[in-house]
Amino acid sequence: MEATPANIQEILTTLSNTPRQLSFLMARLDDSHLYTAPGEKTWSAAEVLAHLRASADVWTFSIYAMLTEERPILPDINERKWAKVTSYARIPIALSLQAFTFQREELMRVLRVLPLEGWERAALTLESERTVFTQARRMALHEQDHIEQLRQLKK
Repeated sequence: MEATPANIQEILTTLSNTPRQLSFLMARLDDSHLYTAPGEKTWSAAEVLAHLRASADVWTFSIYAMLTEERPILPDINERKWAKVTSYARIPIALSLQAFTFQREELMRVLRVLPLEGWERAALTLESERTVFTQARRMALHEQDHIEQLRQLKK
């Protein structure tokens, strides 16, 4: 997918809506779904939120690195390991969601005013080259997958 104004706007909309979607879904889950995984290979809502926060930490950092440095080489930071290190799943959901929301507002403040050429700034990773656009798109798609996972918890 190309970094066109329409595609960028779609990503911005998705990323800015994520905190509201999470709040809406979390408010409708009872404690058994919030803190208890429904199965052996599934996550509780708190674990999903912890994973999303850790992913946002890592991927937001990479976007900021691309915007401030010329083609930085990004370390391979595993967001699942980062979630364990931070113990985000142990933080009360309301506080964790508040922190996620604040972080997202800061990212959106930067991305909304970014000129088109800013979306094409790149970094190298062990896997490939990423741009601000591809990283933001990756984040948006990833979050939507986990929002669907939370919707399934209610069913």
